[in-house]
Amino acid sequence: MKPGAGSLFPDVRPREVWGWAMYDFANSGYTTVVITAIFNAYFVGVIAGGAHWATFAWTAALSVSYLLIMLCGPLVGAYADAHAAKKRLLLGTTVGCVLGTALLALAGPGQLWLACVLIILSNFFFGLGENIVAAFLPEIAQGEAIGKVSAWGWALGYLGGIVSLGACLAYVTWAQGRGQSAGEFVPATMLITAALFAVASLPTFLFLRERAQPQPMAPGLYTRAFTRVADTLQHARRYADLRRFLSCIVLYQSGVSAVITLAAIYAEQVMRFTTQDTLLLILVVNVTASLGALAFGHLQDRIGHVPTIALTLLGWCAMVILAWQSTSAASFWVAANLAGLCLGASQSAGRAVVGYLSPARRRAEFFGLWGFAVKLASILGPITYGVVTWISGSDHRLAMLITGVFFVAGLAVLLSVDVARGRAAALAAEAK
Repeated sequence: MKPGAGSLFPDVRPREVWGWAMYDFANSGYTTVVITAIFNAYFVGVIAGGAHWATFAWTAALSVSYLLIMLCGPLVGAYADAHAAKKRLLLGTTVGCVLGTALLALAGPGQLWLACVLIILSNFFFGLGENIVAAFLPEIAQGEAIGKVSAWGWALGYLGGIVSLGACLAYVTWAQGRGQSAGEFVPATMLITAALFAVASLPTFLFLRERAQPQPMAPGLYTRAFTRVADTLQHARRYADLRRFLSCIVLYQSGVSAVITLAAIYAEQVMRFTTQDTLLLILVVNVTASLGALAFGHLQDRIGHVPTIALTLLGWCAMVILAWQSTSAASFWVAANLAGLCLGASQSAGRAVVGYLSPARRRAEFFGLWGFAVKLASILGPITYGVVTWISGSDHRLAMLITGVFFVAGLAVLLSVDVARGRAAALAAEAK
């Protein structure tokens, strides 16, 4: 995955791009194993005992963590810009997420509150780290190649998910062969995931450089941070297309977040998949997602940002219909892999567009707003799904169908975004 000529700024070496992309490789194990494949189903079926409110409890815990990220993300971005502290902050969030993941091994049957607290903390640190590492992207890739380099990161990220999930699947297969229950083998997968995250993130801290320079600001840390955030929101209002695209992200990412956080629960509760079936499915879907991120990243640079994202949203709509109608394992496999193809593409393209429409001096802040939008979506989508299952008596098919509304609404807003006009506004701001 060596960058092509003209993709990087003159002072950026390929190994630094690799170091940046390796963070996607490292942290993807958390989302794949904890949020998507293993711990979510374990939380619902074992920790919460399969209660009718269990799915809602899972989505509520995640919603609390995302709300905290929404409140802190822009402040952290403002602090990072003011003090040129992105790399230091990234180290702190990485340590927090790794420790939180490892401690999830202590959450067993009936320990609902412990599991909730640890999920909130680990996901909080994960989300802040995701915001911070994204802010490095426009510093290493030139404007027209941001989509391609972002796609390399997402593709390597899904490879990281595959490695973590593969290691866990191997352990689960070994443990079940010896008669162990989920209460015995799931805690070990949390330790495996935490260890892989810690080791795989090392290249990021070895090779990624902090290029930002501290900016003079008025005295008073908290006053400066809140003033900076207010200023960020004021500036964001001046960029109409960036504002519209952030609204689009909130809508379509609500659907994406619901699928990610509830995939294993849907597979086990509706399709009656076993733990091994679910792990194998998500392992293959990660391969599909990696290919989708690479393919659509190149397509994005060829046909444009809006057409690429529109194509993926149409794919998401088709996936929802397939999953809603699926009565056989084969048809659900088709739906899941279509989701994987669209997942890598829509997330990679979305991150790239935010960087493309942001003025250079405020990219960390605007990526904080991007994180704000994604985390707001991470509340709306899953909590909607959870509420529907709670009210309907665990009707997951109905909840899946309602999830499709987010993709349709996102597509409608996307059609109002003019990327060329938005890019011109960002360049004009840089010139000033």
